[in-house]
Amino acid sequence: MCNLFNITTNQEAIRALTKAIDRLGNLEPSLNVYPDQMAPIVRNIAGEREAVMVRWGMPSSQKALFDAATKRADKLREKGKPVDFDHLLKHEPDRGTTNIRNTASSHWKRWLGVENRCVVPITRFAEPDPASKQEGGATPNAWFAGDATEPLIFFAGIWVAQWESVRKVKDGLTRDDLFGFLTTEPNGIVGPIHPKAMPVILKREEDIETWLTAPWPEAKQLQRPLPDDELVLIRT
Repeated sequence: MCNLFNITTNQEAIRALTKAIDRLGNLEPSLNVYPDQMAPIVRNIAGEREAVMVRWGMPSSQKALFDAATKRADKLREKGKPVDFDHLLKHEPDRGTTNIRNTASSHWKRWLGVENRCVVPITRFAEPDPASKQEGGATPNAWFAGDATEPLIFFAGIWVAQWESVRKVKDGLTRDDLFGFLTTEPNGIVGPIHPKAMPVILKREEDIETWLTAPWPEAKQLQRPLPDDELVLIRT
């Protein structure tokens, strides 16, 4: 599951490939993005296409939050404390779901229309590489890019506006624009390191247009692994 990516490019390149109105402000020359952080996306909104900063991590499913709140309620009851389950559920922390695989799920279906689609500009993405881990050390990352020059490419994503949730306990309930991106089965480059999944990557302008404008049955066809010869492992 991809939980780290980097964007090292200029904003003109993003505008040129997506034809978006630039509302990013001054984008850092190189930005590593982790879950629950702000990242640039290009989204459809109110009949426009804009590049903006949005928080990474779509809402988790109601079942996941219900199960987590239930466990918390049980622990409180074991300690003899009163439980207002509705309040507990509403305030259950949700750091968000970063990667989206099962687009047939009712949880995701509501956000698959053109109005909730986005693309996420990147130049490389990381997957943990357990085979490279040294004894007693942290698991290093393997990095992947479109080619050795690390060109601008995009994840196929979805976004939601002003979702109310508790992202961090100290902040309480907040309203945030949120995004996540689709995954699919891994290709032969990613698979040896991360056999479960890889992000859905769009390299061609026509694929970006299809994702942002086409009806779902057509856009769904882009949820497939990138050909092996269109992705490289970057040695760092």
